[in-house]
Amino acid sequence: MDHFILVKMEKGNVMSEILEQAVAALTNKMGEASFGGSAKFDIDGEGCIMIDAAGVRAGDEEAEVTLRANTETFQDILAGDLDPASAFMSGRLTIDGDMGVAMQLGSALG
Repeated sequence: MDHFILVKMEKGNVMSEILEQAVAALTNKMGEASFGGSAKFDIDGEGCIMIDAAGVRAGDEEAEVTLRANTETFQDILAGDLDPASAFMSGRLTIDGDMGVAMQLGSALG
């Protein structure tokens, strides 16, 4: 049983590092841009990141739009190696909710 707890904790630490890196990258990418809506990035198997008027943070709250992708797709988008529209069109990124808010977020991250 002790072994199971250790594995669970190690997995939690890895998840936390990925989310911390994603929050830092999104905060940097947003820069001084203002975003009046609320959006959630749901990274498969890792957790969620919230973006709203208060800024960028790890969290899983209600949002006007939810964007879902795996870790690789999310990292490619943040690095500028993958255009979010291309990711959406190819099915690598799914969007649920207000498409106008998603487009506003895309502009803010631009």
